[in-house]
Amino acid sequence: MNEEVGPKLRAARLKQGLSLRSIAAEVGVSASLISQVENGKTQPSVSTLYALVNQLGISFDELLGATPPPPGERAEPRAPSEQPAEGMRSAIQHGSDNPVLEMENGVRWERLATGSGGPVDPLLVTYAPGGSSSVEGRLMRHSGYEYAYLLSGELTVHLEFDTYVIRAGDSLNFDSVRPHMYVNNGSVPAKGLFFVTGRKAYAESTPEAGPEGGAAEARGPELTSAVDVLHAMDRLP
Repeated sequence: MNEEVGPKLRAARLKQGLSLRSIAAEVGVSASLISQVENGKTQPSVSTLYALVNQLGISFDELLGATPPPPGERAEPRAPSEQPAEGMRSAIQHGSDNPVLEMENGVRWERLATGSGGPVDPLLVTYAPGGSSSVEGRLMRHSGYEYAYLLSGELTVHLEFDTYVIRAGDSLNFDSVRPHMYVNNGSVPAKGLFFVTGRKAYAESTPEAGPEGGAAEARGPELTSAVDVLHAMDRLP
């Protein structure tokens, strides 16, 4: 998990005057787990991270620090040859600046360059051996259209009733409402470029829970997909 995520979650909790026990009760986990997450001693599951972010009202980009710094405020200056032209600063994102999030189930995200409000979620995704996009082997579905190109390794794709194995150089695309799951059954990490389109437009057109809804209703259904988290977090203030 990004080393700044835990402290940001803790700061948001303290700002709202919430105790570990109270936020743990709302999220449905133990207070000790929340403490370990905040101190960077453990990684949350996808559903736990989503529930925490939703309860605390933090956006995904805010949590990962994905907002590019203003011109001239980069902490580590680049060599002149690496500096983009003045008018291109907001279009360039160096690999060392990629926001990173490690999932409990062996999935690593690197958020690639994306403009504010852009129509595409670009991710560099790595599945560790044995890693899966879904907890407990459940197929998931979400809004949008999914594209992927596998750079290295091997990935098993479960798509409805069919199973495919893709290798470096293979690509895929499908409507993400179709039940699907990715699993790395190999012995080496599988890395690929993933792009999801249409998800943000759906999130913007979907009404949020009313103010009278309870805590569980406000959080929505439990999420088991890394991409589902993006969908849910877009609805946050």
